[in-house]
Amino acid sequence: MISVKDAFSILQNNLPAFQEVEYSLIQARKHILAEAVFSKVNMPPFRQSAMDGYALCLFDGLDYEIIGEVKAGDSHQVNLLPGQAVKIFTGAAVPDSAQAVIQIEKGTNQNGRLLLQEGVKPETNVRPEGEQISVGDLALEKGTLLNAAAIGFLAGLGITIVKVYKKPNVGIVVTGNELVKPGQPLEYGKVYESNGIMLESALMESDFEKVTLYEVNDNFKNTKNKLEDALAENDVVLVSGGISVGDYDFVAKALKALEVETLFYKVNQKPGKPLFFGKQKEKLVFALPGNPAAALACFYVYVLPTLSILSGKATNYNQTKAIALTHDYGVQNTRSQFLKARIVNDEVSVLSHQASSMLNSFAVSNGLVFVSSGIYELKKGDKVEVYLL
Repeated sequence: MISVKDAFSILQNNLPAFQEVEYSLIQARKHILAEAVFSKVNMPPFRQSAMDGYALCLFDGLDYEIIGEVKAGDSHQVNLLPGQAVKIFTGAAVPDSAQAVIQIEKGTNQNGRLLLQEGVKPETNVRPEGEQISVGDLALEKGTLLNAAAIGFLAGLGITIVKVYKKPNVGIVVTGNELVKPGQPLEYGKVYESNGIMLESALMESDFEKVTLYEVNDNFKNTKNKLEDALAENDVVLVSGGISVGDYDFVAKALKALEVETLFYKVNQKPGKPLFFGKQKEKLVFALPGNPAAALACFYVYVLPTLSILSGKATNYNQTKAIALTHDYGVQNTRSQFLKARIVNDEVSVLSHQASSMLNSFAVSNGLVFVSSGIYELKKGDKVEVYLL
């Protein structure tokens, strides 16, 4: 049995190389850029009107002759003489012969003459060519998360394809003869299966959407075949249950038969002691405990950081925040603990129902308080390490 710290170190030292792919902008949503992107255009690509109004060729007076209009998208060039104006709309190209744009409500149109209330300074309401970005400028740095704004920005530069880090495909293998799908009658000795949909939901909440669910009864041949399929079709495989040493726990035997190298098995922690991590060439395998709260805790602490790192995110395995406790808490454990907790106003409270089988407190938690093993007292106001969920 290894420590949490050693588990983190083994994980870090066994991650496969990043995979880079070229995606369309919509495919690249929520991915990390694998290379810097530089602009091939000026933005805006011409002098642009910032609002609806009139483009003016300035002179000393306040009475302008209106000689036409320019709409957004018009490509014709209007030549203005001093004292002349054109009606113009937001986003339209400002004629080279115009020095300013006056808001529509600041002038009065009287029979083709524009009467202003006051003089206008040059470049008023005119967006200069290249104001946002110029040709050759850095648009987005390598490592940028492509959110909606970033996608829109790149599209506005005429970019259609970007190189990003590929997110891992994830397979979830759910084992257990005692499991019944929700919605079916619950016979004596059976329980409703929840780990599969729970882990799938946790993955999708973190924008990992290429997820495949596999279900298998507690049988060696079936377990081996499902795991073989999952390894062939995915980059990372999560196994729910069946990793212990009981007569009907076949996961460890099946993984060995499939030549999955054991990198660690059992961590000195609670919940989640029987956590397994291994690899088959570049494929990673996490065998999670069958108890739901233990499985989810291991997912947040070990699996999600792994997937995030493989996706190009600048993260690590010990991203905790020091937060003050709202109450005293006594620690009496030979193992490190991940305690379901609730953070409110930068203070954290350890919740009840900490058993590894209980999800009711996990459902309202937004953090895991980490406490090292030992017998000691934590006092109200003490800072503790918290994994934010």
